[in-house]
Amino acid sequence: MSAPERIPPRSLTPPTRLPPPAKEVSRLVSPAELLALGELTVRGRVREASNAVLYCTVEYEGHSAPCVYKPVAGERPLWDFPDGTLAQREVAAYEVSEATGWGLVPPTVLRDGPYGQGMCQLWIEVEAAGGEAAGGGVDGDGADGDGSGQAGGPELLALVEGDEPGPGWKAVGYAEVGEGRTALLVHADDVRLRRLAVLDAVINNGDRKGGHLLPAAGGRLYAIDHGVTFNADDKLRTLLWGWAGEPLPKDVLEVLARLADQLADGGPLCARLAELITEAEIEALRARVAALLRTGKHPEPSGQWPAIPWPPV
Repeated sequence: MSAPERIPPRSLTPPTRLPPPAKEVSRLVSPAELLALGELTVRGRVREASNAVLYCTVEYEGHSAPCVYKPVAGERPLWDFPDGTLAQREVAAYEVSEATGWGLVPPTVLRDGPYGQGMCQLWIEVEAAGGEAAGGGVDGDGADGDGSGQAGGPELLALVEGDEPGPGWKAVGYAEVGEGRTALLVHADDVRLRRLAVLDAVINNGDRKGGHLLPAAGGRLYAIDHGVTFNADDKLRTLLWGWAGEPLPKDVLEVLARLADQLADGGPLCARLAELITEAEIEALRARVAALLRTGKHPEPSGQWPAIPWPPV
């Protein structure tokens, strides 16, 4: 359920014209370095978000890019996530994504900004059908959505009539479409989505919605909004249940085995995560990876927690 954004007290006067989309960052300055060390300037805000989400630009040593800044001061407390912050969990999700080698989460860092410490993430320009960048609705008053400007396109999610998803699609479940009618919610049988489904199971994502899927240039797929992750209890809620119970691909099992090694005590990934989430959450993370390796299958809904987030987009 959406709630008014909570912007920390400070005047914010958006400019009449926002900067153009990010250009390719030089190899001499990585996106993570740019985000962490650059000068952060607030340009506007993202509307219809449950917490404060600010559209910014970051500049460092002659390089610049648009980004999203979510200050901890603008977070709404969650009773079932009493430890840590949304910002820390967003960064932890990025670290785990990078450890898999799949690159599904945009570069994300924890840093100080105009409203204090927060998460800073590279802005992803969504590619519309036909290969052109989508408009995104960013203007002087802010942007629509929750960080991208546009939800994942019809090539990723769809509602279809009948009881079968059709070739190239996976069924999720039935959804009410009004006037007492229902339609079958489906997602693409896509290797990028399948990897994301595994990543969500690993990080225990409690909120994988359609609007968090960002198809980008070059066939890339990014996922955003990972603030409700890493809980020690089962919280997995997602639209990507199409592979539930199916065997995990061999290459995915190999990635999970490497991830398990990186999560061992004393490893760099474990040390990094210890700065962001609790020891109990790290132990639960290890257990989830071990369970996936032991069963060799995609997880199924537990029945103890709503399996699909609401609203689904």
